[in-house]
Amino acid sequence: MFDPTIFDNLKVAIENEFYDLDNLDRIIDITGRKDLLDMAVMSREFSLFFRLAKDRRAEAELVLETSLRDLAAEILERPEEQAPACGLKFRFRVDMDKEGGEALCQEIERCIMSIWLPDNKPMQTLSHVFGDDTGRYRNCIELGFGRRIGEEQMDDIPELAKHAVLTLEALCGLMG
Repeated sequence: MFDPTIFDNLKVAIENEFYDLDNLDRIIDITGRKDLLDMAVMSREFSLFFRLAKDRRAEAELVLETSLRDLAAEILERPEEQAPACGLKFRFRVDMDKEGGEALCQEIERCIMSIWLPDNKPMQTLSHVFGDDTGRYRNCIELGFGRRIGEEQMDDIPELAKHAVLTLEALCGLMG
């Protein structure tokens, strides 16, 4: 019989919460998902992509990840190892004009800091397709967390979803 890992249990809880926001509440639209196993380093990564159902100008990606060390510590029940847990981060993506981009990036940072109150500032990466004369940039805002999560934080998942929705609403509002 298969004994689910912390990663599996968190993944199912995250899927349940976010799919309810899509299917039952119609607050978000889930646009994609990935469930990856990297056989070279024996790591796992789960990503869930979503947007607001009523405003598609911003997209979010939730990323849950675990490593071989975490899986081994859990399966082998080795108390001398760090407590098995998973990494969690969000990526938010918006398209924006080059004109006024720096001021908008500062406003995005303030917005995310006020919603999430993170230990570290979000990292914003701007990209532009060479030859695209529209003057548009893609801003990928990555928000990591200073701690890893385990099954003890399972009750925090609805609050994470709420913060993600608030962030998407705020980002769409900033895009005008």
